[in-house]
Amino acid sequence: MSSDPAVSVSPADTLKEPPSLRTLFFAFAKMSLSGFGGVLVFARRAIVDEHRWMTAEEFNETFALCHFMPGPNIVNLAMVFGARLRGIAGGITAFAGLLLPPMLLITCLAAVYDHFEHADVLRRGLAGVSCAAVGLLASVVFRMLLPLLKKRDLLGLAVMAAVFVAIGVTRLPLQEVLLVAVPLSILVTFAKARWVR
Repeated sequence: MSSDPAVSVSPADTLKEPPSLRTLFFAFAKMSLSGFGGVLVFARRAIVDEHRWMTAEEFNETFALCHFMPGPNIVNLAMVFGARLRGIAGGITAFAGLLLPPMLLITCLAAVYDHFEHADVLRRGLAGVSCAAVGLLASVVFRMLLPLLKKRDLLGLAVMAAVFVAIGVTRLPLQEVLLVAVPLSILVTFAKARWVR
């Protein structure tokens, strides 16, 4: 078994036994407390590479579903993922693990920030953290792209590129782009499945 976290897990390598509620809580607590600049990077690493609870493809599919639901993506992911493994109790446990520890930590840090908010060293530190956060996000986007590249899914990549250009370059409204892109993605998927048959 490779220790390289960039290597995708095959379906046969995923764990068959779902984690306990305690394991689920602490795994999501660890993700959230590690997740400076966003938890998605750490969630994918823990779920796919470390614990092998999902394959890279399953993670992408679950995250795609959560991305189109209202609310923060990572919170949706915690709820859907926890419920998938351990029912409603698992969803609530993963949700609590994701939000409770950082909520307590951020409450304490907010009190400290309120006292030192005008300190120049604090502003410089926050600027440095934001650069690291962008780098982390770019790395997880690349790793989520790998399954599409390995499958040579040209239509999927074309839809992804079109959405990127529409939102990232031409700055079209997100909701309007998704209203077109989601049905188009579903149509492409069904068309490919019929073509293969």
